[in-house]
Amino acid sequence: MSSVFPHRPTPTLERLATPCLVLERGKLARNLIRMSAALSMRGVALRPHLKTAKCVEIARLAAAKPPGPITVSTLREAEYFAHHGWKDIFYAVGLGPGKLDRVVALLRAGVRLVTLVDHPDAAAAIAACAKREAVRFRTVIEIDCGEHRGGIAPGSAALVTIAQMLGANFAGVATHGGQSYGERTKEGFAQVAEAEVTALRTAALRLHAAGFTSEIRSLGSSPTALVGVDLAGVTELRAGVYMFGDAFQAGIGACSLNDIALSVLAEVIGRPAARPNEFLVDAGAFALSKDISTAALPAEQNAGYGWVCNLAGERLPGLRMTRVWQEHGLVVSTTPLPSDAFRIGDRVRILPNHACPTAAAHDRYFVVAGSNEIVGEWTRVNGW
Repeated sequence: MSSVFPHRPTPTLERLATPCLVLERGKLARNLIRMSAALSMRGVALRPHLKTAKCVEIARLAAAKPPGPITVSTLREAEYFAHHGWKDIFYAVGLGPGKLDRVVALLRAGVRLVTLVDHPDAAAAIAACAKREAVRFRTVIEIDCGEHRGGIAPGSAALVTIAQMLGANFAGVATHGGQSYGERTKEGFAQVAEAEVTALRTAALRLHAAGFTSEIRSLGSSPTALVGVDLAGVTELRAGVYMFGDAFQAGIGACSLNDIALSVLAEVIGRPAARPNEFLVDAGAFALSKDISTAALPAEQNAGYGWVCNLAGERLPGLRMTRVWQEHGLVVSTTPLPSDAFRIGDRVRILPNHACPTAAAHDRYFVVAGSNEIVGEWTRVNGW
């Protein structure tokens, strides 16, 4: 394969500065195809959530061409993707008045930005801004389908009030079954998916009866996206972490360990002589995050701070990262390690518990395709 870095030899995993983020292109592609094909067969548009990937190269693979609809979680992401040609963007976090000026700038630049509210005061601020700036927002009302993070109940009296306050700026309804991450079986995922669909349909029907047509009826989470519930009436599905997978997703059955496309490359920097079953690596809390979500899973699925793999990305049985400091990570083996294993300077890859905060610590992906050779270097947009 030709070098993606002209004028110098193609780098390999053995030569990269550590810690850094490694992305398996083949696994990413397989995950994207699986989701796209499943939704296409069900007649529902995919609006991939780029909150984890935050990368234009990945967006080009995940979203339809010409640039199809996408979801973001920060206005920084919206501005970044708009700069790269995306015009249909859903900012899927409740919109506060302090961000209205940036939204107006995007709208005036031709971006068909979808915004989200769940309170009459937020709706009033949008309506006032739209009138003052002579722009039209596309705002959906967030519906709570059971997670109780944000949104209003589909039967809430505030539902129609918010739509009335939005007026011409009203565009539909959206929900997110985040409680799916508490499930452990396909049946559990299906129950949450049913709750998503029911909440969305109920809210849309109530609004329709009050004279408001929901152009957008949007739902989704990665664990519920692929279960076979009836999606009639749903216009689009948002999911994001399915692109990469992680140890927690594998632990709850939302993907397999072999689907995990993201890892952190680290170097062995310590072998305590008094503790022959331990070694230190140069990836700590700042490279991996302090997420220990797999601790809530059965013991055999508890990855500590991440599953330890060889350079090929194959999990090494018996090894678990049990502790992190700012720039150090401690790997412990269930049995003493041979003295010639994991020597100073050796390298490992660590599969993260939660891909989103792990990726957020890095500014780029080093892309591999079935070997140690780096075939791409894709930058990310971070911040807010």
